[in-house]
Amino acid sequence: MQLLSLIIPAYNECGRIQTTIGEALDYFRRKGLACEIVVSADGTDGTREAARNLAQQHREIKVIGQPERRGKGRGIREAVQLASGDVIGFVDADNKTPISEFDKIEEFLRAGHDVVIGSRGISGSRIERAQPLYRRLGSRGFAVLMHACVGLHQIVDTQCGFKFFRGHVARELFRLQQIDGYMFDVEILYLAQQLGYRVVEVPVRWRDDGDSRLELLSGNLRNFCDVVSIRWRHRAVAAARLDEDGVRETSQL
Repeated sequence: MQLLSLIIPAYNECGRIQTTIGEALDYFRRKGLACEIVVSADGTDGTREAARNLAQQHREIKVIGQPERRGKGRGIREAVQLASGDVIGFVDADNKTPISEFDKIEEFLRAGHDVVIGSRGISGSRIERAQPLYRRLGSRGFAVLMHACVGLHQIVDTQCGFKFFRGHVARELFRLQQIDGYMFDVEILYLAQQLGYRVVEVPVRWRDDGDSRLELLSGNLRNFCDVVSIRWRHRAVAAARLDEDGVRETSQL
């Protein structure tokens, strides 16, 4: 790859954003990989300003965002529009998965996969600090709902915030993507499946930071509505896939 674009979505992460950016820059420099970092930072605690201070020192950094909270999905969607990399990925601003885990991701990108996602739920993954029990139970309930509404039965962990795409694949997926909130991950993977892209899960290290930004009642209700809406939002994409499959089957007769 000639250039990697790393997107860091952030909401009120002033205390950690400079450390996360610095670790990413150091890591890619040690690897000899050219990179750009796009920080998509909403909020009013100074996160954007802290990132912009670093951008004045490092030309690889771009910073976008607004004072109001507009959603992780929207922040990444807008960042992808600015990204110019041959590979585009995003990571959590709080470093739940260390950037060094990209070593594992890179292997699969070089092998030809279109979408490579970190996973906390497959063999070889390592949970260094688990979520509280109520959140783990909630995640299991979410998985049942998600599979019933969307499918994606072959994917164990849709929500790990450590995902990388071939550049043209990311641009197509996020051009179609509509959900502004947390369920954009499910939407992106559904679109990738419908468009026939090669998706693979890779086991990674992960640690909970104990600082979830999800509002349990209103946030989960919004997530439920977003998951239920995914098939309807992208019914044209699904219909096109069915037509292509029909043509393919006919041509094989």
